[in-house]
Amino acid sequence: MRRPVQPLRTDLDFFVEGENGRGVLLLHGMTGAPAEMKPLAKRLRRRGFTCAGPLLAGHGGDKNDLLKTDWRDWLDSVRAACARFAPEVDELHVAGICAGGALGLLLAAEEPKIRSAAVYSMTFGYDGWNMPRWAMAAPVIQLVANLPGLRRIAIDEPAPHGLKDERLRQLAANNPAFVEGAIDEIPLGSLYQLYRLGRRVETVAPDLTTPTLILHAREDDMSSPRNAARLQATLGGPTELSLLDDSFHMIHVDRERDVVADRTAAFFVKHGVCEPVTPEVIHA
Repeated sequence: MRRPVQPLRTDLDFFVEGENGRGVLLLHGMTGAPAEMKPLAKRLRRRGFTCAGPLLAGHGGDKNDLLKTDWRDWLDSVRAACARFAPEVDELHVAGICAGGALGLLLAAEEPKIRSAAVYSMTFGYDGWNMPRWAMAAPVIQLVANLPGLRRIAIDEPAPHGLKDERLRQLAANNPAFVEGAIDEIPLGSLYQLYRLGRRVETVAPDLTTPTLILHAREDDMSSPRNAARLQATLGGPTELSLLDDSFHMIHVDRERDVVADRTAAFFVKHGVCEPVTPEVIHA
């Protein structure tokens, strides 16, 4: 029996209280950290939502810490965060970027309290316009990436780091601690786990009836919009797919971050049960 992996740090988690009774569990991506979800949490808070951003297992340290975990450990940490957060709100939704979005769907598949989900920049494989050719060869990578002699080999995330906004791009390039707790390289063993996570999503997706919002950039530099279409075709429940025109991979912090927040909030309200609050309360 697998033992739960304890979080490396608890100081990176965040909680932002709203007023409308609706809660959103915000899940960062692989090698990321909760801080990358804070801009979205701030925008959802203005709309009355309570938000929580947990640290995924194996994150918050370095690549060696990450390699000690697999996608099941990441999901365990999401389950634990959900158990802590759910009693704090009247209704529950989940949103995540890349691996975080996939984990949110797996959580929704087993947690009936979740009313709806939002998935940003779904990644079954790294096939974006800025990715090296070898990274696009997902079948080959899945065969060799977790071999003992290869799994520790790490690759740097190439510029523009998922950001079309030049100001943010410069901040990310000049400040290694731009996102506190993030890991600045991707070990092949963890890339293998991302692919395994995607396959697990495709296994459970046909039976998943949770309403799902899928947002993806047309110019995603890491994962092409084919990933979004693939996800929509696999899900068994109601979906909405929207492609964005002025962002790269990190759509929740890039140029269209307000659009992402607006569409996410509207989707969650549409599929929620709480009574609407007045605009005065939402924008207080």
